[in-house]
Amino acid sequence: MPSVSRRYATGVQRFERPSGYVDPELRAPVVLMVSGGADSTALLVLAATSTLDIDDGRGEARIARERLHVLHVNHGLRGMDAQEDEEFVCSLAQRYGIPCSVRRVDVAALAASQGAAGNEENVGREVRYSAAAKLANELSQKFGTPRSAARIVTAHTANDRAETFFMNAIRGTGPAGLSSIPRRRNRIVRPLLDRTHRELCDFLRMKGIVWREDATNEDTRYLRAFVRHEVMPVVERRNGRVITSLSTTCDILSDEDSYLHAQASRMLRDLLRRNAPGVIALDSTRLSASEVVLARRVVRQAIMLVCPDARLEARHVESVLRLVAAGRGSVALPMAVDARVEYGLLYIRTASATSELTGVWLEVPGKAELGDGRMLQARIRQLEPDVDVVALARTHGSEWLGESVILDAAACEVDPVVGGRLWVDAPQRGEVICPLGMHGQSKLLSDLLNEAKIPAADRGSVPVVRSNPRGNIVWVAGVRADERAKVTPATREVVELTLLER
Repeated sequence: MPSVSRRYATGVQRFERPSGYVDPELRAPVVLMVSGGADSTALLVLAATSTLDIDDGRGEARIARERLHVLHVNHGLRGMDAQEDEEFVCSLAQRYGIPCSVRRVDVAALAASQGAAGNEENVGREVRYSAAAKLANELSQKFGTPRSAARIVTAHTANDRAETFFMNAIRGTGPAGLSSIPRRRNRIVRPLLDRTHRELCDFLRMKGIVWREDATNEDTRYLRAFVRHEVMPVVERRNGRVITSLSTTCDILSDEDSYLHAQASRMLRDLLRRNAPGVIALDSTRLSASEVVLARRVVRQAIMLVCPDARLEARHVESVLRLVAAGRGSVALPMAVDARVEYGLLYIRTASATSELTGVWLEVPGKAELGDGRMLQARIRQLEPDVDVVALARTHGSEWLGESVILDAAACEVDPVVGGRLWVDAPQRGEVICPLGMHGQSKLLSDLLNEAKIPAADRGSVPVVRSNPRGNIVWVAGVRADERAKVTPATREVVELTLLER
């Protein structure tokens, strides 16, 4: 939705353009999605003969004929009727001199192949928008205009918006669903949302133009047909202007939903503590103290970031918020997404994010890719006799926040002249380390990782650097060095190891 200043301003500041300049938005293709029904037939006629607001900054205005292109998708669901719909649309487009593209898709077979038999309505919708996006991209390339400047125009009306409002309410939804059909989503615009189906039918009758009727629109087994024929007549008997009233309500809800979405996005950025492929970590303590209206949206956005295909319901989001409130626990979400609260953080990860680190040699000097976007870097440093190497190592580790360490080259079994190599692998079961600062006392590596508050699911990806595959640990990257590899006042050749994030 446009901003307040854009929607209600009485004047717009104009900037001088070079002579001959034409805004790409005024040359970009406009794809009209036409099924042959009354609403889409009216859309085609209005686009060819009158004015429409396609949200290109001009308001209600004529669209240059050369920009227009009709798209008809034949779903193959209604036999000869579908073929006659196709012929009707092509004939109407030709009558107005507008190019027409037809896409034929066996939606029933496609739905069956996707395991969505019986849900052809949703599959058909996805097919239509996919075809429209592809055509808009092809035409943008042909016109030499940015893809973002193209418009895909649908014939949704105020009736469709009211019906969708009730459909979503019946299914159960939040503010986004009750906002119903937006006036614009990216390149898709709906200039007829303020007009009713009856108004468009009257317009076509005045023009002497017929249209096609889809018999499936009468089948109340489909939710939209049920709402249209069973719910709307009852509601309209109580309020004859309910369609217009709901359109205004949807605009208000849409504006408020956009505002809350922006606020939640800002909060998500503030709470983010880790963002890697397949895993996100948020500050659970701060999230639990936030307003629930924003917390719900933050959780939903975080889940969609790691798994955009997850089909979330309100119960899924609420189950995550219960974990956050409890401060511990885990829950399984759709698409094998795992949510758990550990050490004050909410981790949301996909199954693919829990893979173990694969062993790799680290040449010294040199670099080693760890396979997840991280890299270990090693170099040899020769120190002057008067350098306080112990203080240097302490300062270096502090400045790098534990992500880099200076160790004794000889203790790491690295020759300071010809170099050498170190083995990097995942933590091993029952492995023991002598943590730096514990004066030679040993500790199970698993206990060290637990004390470092590293979640169990992430421990397999912690790089452990050893002198060789069966040798001593010299550094648990980002966590702690081993006492046996530390520098001493006598050290003059050191190995500097650094863990670099992508």
